[in-house]
Amino acid sequence: MGTRLYIGNLSWDTTQDALHAVLSENGRGVKDLHMVMDRETGRPRGFAFAELNTEAEAQAAIEQMDGLNLDGRNLKVNEAQPRPERGGGGGGRGGGGGGGGRW
Repeated sequence: MGTRLYIGNLSWDTTQDALHAVLSENGRGVKDLHMVMDRETGRPRGFAFAELNTEAEAQAAIEQMDGLNLDGRNLKVNEAQPRPERGGGGGGRGGGGGGGGRW
């Protein structure tokens, strides 16, 4: 198990400070907390990632926070999974060939 957590089902009303307070209960050390925001609207997207100091703290946070009601929503807390590799797949069609000669 790692120290990085996924926290889902967040209310749009939940602030980073409020989430940090819940994560740090019982003396847990929070190294990093990132609430993901929508680029276009600037509103929270309903999930966050947190890194705790130790695996034991991360496991305790999962056990205590998964299903916890925060701002009217039951949190989903588990170990964050690595981002899947994206296939490089060649995008685009190369330029070119433009139009042949004139007759």
